Amino acid sequence: MELSKRGGIIEVKSNRLIHVDDGRISPPSISSVGERLLFLKNKLTVIVEKYSPNTSAVEQIFVGPGTGSSLKLGMARGVSILVLAQAGLSIKELPPKLVKKTVTGYGSASKDQIKSMIEKLLNIIPKNEDSSDALAIAISAQHIGYDDINTKLSNDYNGLNSAIAKALLKEKNV
Repeated sequence: MELSKRGGIIEVKSNRLIHVDDGRISPPSISSVGERLLFLKNKLTVIVEKYSPNTSAVEQIFVGPGTGSSLKLGMARGVSILVLAQAGLSIKELPPKLVKKTVTGYGSASKDQIKSMIEKLLNIIPKNEDSSDALAIAISAQHIGYDDINTKLSNDYNGLNSAIAKALLKEKNV
């Protein structure tokens, strides 16, 4: 049984995206479901206390054919939302297609496309595929107002477009 939670932390300074940390919390697989959820809660609490974020975001659940996987994801997501709420953070829930569109300009972008843009935007190599996704969620949350989530799907993201253009220009000049 896999029960892990991914995470990415960024900072925005003067319209510049700065990578702070990324990774995945993976409880020991020999534990019971309850022990694994408690492990996740405790580790995430430490992370929130360490970095003191001012906002948070989670991806809305995509329910696929595997109901067991969806249930496990829902439990981990619930624990994460609880920890963030206990810390007094506002929690943005972002649709996966919006995250992809915000970071790559294309709502059906592949994992490789997301990873490539994260590398360009943050000038880092994410620790793993989950980290790329988590950093994409963090970037999207910074560029999308909570009340504007549904309207931003078709709008231009000027700040992000500027950052993307700079990253692509830098890559061409290298």
